[in-house]
Amino acid sequence: MRNYQAVIIGGGSAGLSAAVTLKKKGIQDILVIEKDGEAGGILQQCIHNGFGLQTFKEQLSGPAYAERFIDMAAQLDVEIKLNTMVTELHADRTIEYVNPSEGYVTISADAVILAVGCYERSRGAVEIPGERPSGIYTAGQAQRYLNIDGYLVGKKVFILGSGDIGLIMARRMTLEGAKVYGVAELMPYSNGLPRNIKQCLDDFNIPLYLSHTVTRIYGHDRLERIEVSKVGPDRKPIRGSEMYFDIDTLLLSVGLIPENHLADDAGIQMNPRTRGPIVDDNYMTSVKGIFACGNGLHVHDLVDFVTLEAGRAAEGAARYLNHESSSGRTVQTEAGEGIGYAVPGLIHTDDMRNNVEFFFRVRNPMDEGVITVRCKDRVLRSITKKKLMPSEMERILLTRDQLSHLEDNLIIEVKEKH
Repeated sequence: MRNYQAVIIGGGSAGLSAAVTLKKKGIQDILVIEKDGEAGGILQQCIHNGFGLQTFKEQLSGPAYAERFIDMAAQLDVEIKLNTMVTELHADRTIEYVNPSEGYVTISADAVILAVGCYERSRGAVEIPGERPSGIYTAGQAQRYLNIDGYLVGKKVFILGSGDIGLIMARRMTLEGAKVYGVAELMPYSNGLPRNIKQCLDDFNIPLYLSHTVTRIYGHDRLERIEVSKVGPDRKPIRGSEMYFDIDTLLLSVGLIPENHLADDAGIQMNPRTRGPIVDDNYMTSVKGIFACGNGLHVHDLVDFVTLEAGRAAEGAARYLNHESSSGRTVQTEAGEGIGYAVPGLIHTDDMRNNVEFFFRVRNPMDEGVITVRCKDRVLRSITKKKLMPSEMERILLTRDQLSHLEDNLIIEVKEKH
C-alpha cells in the first residue's frame, strides 16, 4: 500500500492552496485527490470577477483565480489525481478511492487535509408544498448549466434565498435575456454580500422581498406559477399576503452545508452549528493527523479567506509532520452573545507558538457592534466595528501572549453599541 506524507482531499481553492503551502514548507511527498475532471472546484463555473482582491490585490474571475493556483501547483510538481472519488477515510488515515484508470485503490498518509468544499440545500430541505415539475434548480446547478454547458435553464425566473450565488445568478440570467421577477428572502435582511445586492439586484431593478418565502409551487410537467407570502417574526406565512408569479424557473439559494460524510466516517467530532469538523489552532481535527479547512470546515463568503485558512491548515500539517505541533492542555472557543460560531474551536494554552486569527459570524445585523474576546471576566481584546452582517465573515487576531495560559474557555461575543 502506497504511503504519502500528506494527502489532500479536494482540489478546489482550499486544496490547491494547502498543497502549495505544504510544498513551500518542505513537504514534498504530496497527493491531491479531486473528483472532477479539472482542478479549481466551484471557481471554474464562477466566471464573474471579484475574486483575489486580498490574495493577489486585483480582481479576477473564478477560473483566473483557480488558474493562478493550478499553475503554482504545477511549478512545484504537486501530484493531482483527477476524476478520482474518495469513498472512505479511516481514523488511521487510510484512504480508499476509485477512478477509471486505476479502479479501486487504498493508500495511507502521515497527514490528511480535508478540503472537500460544501453542497447546496435542495428543494427537499426547504419543504415547499406543491407538485414536482421540472424547472426547479439550485442556483449553483443553474450556474454550472449556463457557464460551463452553455444552457439557459429558463426565461421567466424567480429566486428563493438571497445567498451570493443566487444574487449573482439574478444578474447573470438577466444579462442572458431572461426576466428575473424577484428574489425572496425569509429573513428580514439579505444573506448576500452588500456589494452583490447593489451590483446584481439594484443595478438591474430586480426586487428583493425581505421576510418573504415561496409557499406553493404550481405546474405538472413544467413549473408554471409560484405563490410567495410574507412571513411574520416567527417565520411563518401570513395569510392574506400571497403574491403570484407566472414563471418557468425557480432557483434556490437557500444555504450551503459542508461536505462532511468523510469526516463522519473517520469519527471526527463535528460542530453542530457549522456542520463541519471542530479544529484546534493548528486546524487539526479531533482525529490525530487529520486536518480540515475551507468550505468543508465552515462556509466562507470570500475565496480569499478560504485560501488564507487553507494555508494555515497546511502550516499546521507541516508542523505535525515535522513533530513540531502544539500539544498539552486545550481550552474551547465559545460563541458567546450575538455570535453564531467561531473557528478554531480549540486553543492550546501551554504551548502557544503563534498568533491565532479567529473567524466568526454575527447572528443579527448591527449598525455598530463591540466585539469582545474574554476569558471569564478578563477581556483579552475588544474592538468596535460598523455594519456587522451575518452574511459577512468577521475576523479578530489574538497574540500568543494574550492566549497563553488561559485559565478557562475563550469567549467571543458581540453587543450592539448604543
